[in-house]
Amino acid sequence: MIAYLKGEIADIAEDNLILEVNNIGYNIKISSGTAGMLPRIGEEVKIYTYTYVREDAFLLYGFLTKDDLDIFKKLITVNGIGPKGGLAILSVMSAESLRFAIISGDVKEISKAPGIGKKTAERVILDLRDKVSIEDTFRDKSDMGGILGNNSSIGETSARNEAIEALTALGYSSSEALKAVKQIAISEDMDTEDILKQALKKMY
Repeated sequence: MIAYLKGEIADIAEDNLILEVNNIGYNIKISSGTAGMLPRIGEEVKIYTYTYVREDAFLLYGFLTKDDLDIFKKLITVNGIGPKGGLAILSVMSAESLRFAIISGDVKEISKAPGIGKKTAERVILDLRDKVSIEDTFRDKSDMGGILGNNSSIGETSARNEAIEALTALGYSSSEALKAVKQIAISEDMDTEDILKQALKKMY
């Protein structure tokens, strides 16, 4: 309905943004993660929006990137996860961390979100595992830019994924493993062991 809004920040709360667009103030529901990344009051920002309509409410949910909006839309298709639950999850996890947690089956990480128990986290993983890809976490999908872009070779991709799996097998959380590997400038001549060694250095 409304793809995005671009205007001046009038006020920011932990879960709400008031954005002034052409002298109209829009109340937009946001995650605490989004709130922490917004510029200061009085500055301009572009917010991607999801319109939620029900009999007693007409609400806007806002995100800084298309990637965040995309994963939010996927989350609210899960039975038991409404817009409030979707924002709760994105308040404790980035879109990329959530995507990898889903792929790796990290129930513990997802259930850290307030109001999201183990069974609900398991349902998120079951319903969305086939709808997300680890490659999306490294592809330039958002306005903030990617890490590897679309030009990484099959060999690089395989070695990187194996390194992430090795880190989780060593006891690191999916988000920790992903964050460490994403900090490495991976070249074609690096194998899984090389990536793993550098990633472990990032852990300390």
